[in-house]
Amino acid sequence: MSAYPTPPWDPELVEAANARAAMPPISLETLEEKRRTMVDGAPDEPVPDLTAGGRVLVEDRTVPGPYGDPDITVLILRPAAAPTTRAGIYYVHGGGMMMGTRRNGVDAMVGFAAEGLATVISVEYRLAPENPHPAPVQDCYAGLVWVAQNAAELGIDADRLMIVGASAGGGLAAGTALMARDLSYPALSHQVLMAPMLDDRLETPSSQMLDGEGFWDRHENLVGWTALLGSHCGGPDVSPYAAPARAEDLSGLPRTYLDCGSSETFRDEILTYAQRLSGAGISVDLHMWGGGFHGFDSIAPEALVSRTATAVREAFIRRALKE
Repeated sequence: MSAYPTPPWDPELVEAANARAAMPPISLETLEEKRRTMVDGAPDEPVPDLTAGGRVLVEDRTVPGPYGDPDITVLILRPAAAPTTRAGIYYVHGGGMMMGTRRNGVDAMVGFAAEGLATVISVEYRLAPENPHPAPVQDCYAGLVWVAQNAAELGIDADRLMIVGASAGGGLAAGTALMARDLSYPALSHQVLMAPMLDDRLETPSSQMLDGEGFWDRHENLVGWTALLGSHCGGPDVSPYAAPARAEDLSGLPRTYLDCGSSETFRDEILTYAQRLSGAGISVDLHMWGGGFHGFDSIAPEALVSRTATAVREAFIRRALKE
């Protein structure tokens, strides 16, 4: 049992939180089944319409991976209306570093393409533990470079390219943004990090407070980080591209949106990252939603706190795309 108290779930989230807690935890033994579930979806879960009723053109494309490594696949969502130059959203899916595909979670970005505000590109990166660090973040960076180099063909204004990621994808997005800064290419206008996985050290109260309850507790978190980093997890020699909380210098990064629930494992590392970004002179929008567990807005989307969190995030992205 954890020595750190967990803030109570929002009343509208209790049922969903308990249902999640009743599921088998993520482990190396359950990983393949969890992967299949992320690919196939739950039996009663509708398949998202990525075409938005025909307003979005959907394309899978194979593009160059990191030098000397396999090619990667990206999913491209373009407005079907007459082509104009627009902003670009580079999306990185979640899944604890171990699960997911380019189609997971990208439905949250479809509306921006349907409105003609952006072309959305979602990257399929290699997964741990079969492909530990640096493979995932290098794939993400390679895909971002391809987007920047082919911005004109994609209808993207190269000066309006943002990176968006959720959970592990948020951590990889933050690592990719650090890499892009350090390599001086490409320039990013914004980073939107949705409940990102940032710190492998698991030393904060929130990283310890959940034990067999809610979703993505301290044990699952350790499984994910160990899959990515192996014996280096928690040690002194972890790259900030793998665990962005390790970065000593956060200056020169793009304007940042960060959010989390008050009752999730990643809470404290997100709050600290936001504070450090702000201290480095970065404009930061930070939102912590009371009673939210990890991924609450996608798991229980009809709850008022979920609808509010989604609306606030979408308003930020929409405003950024129009700048």
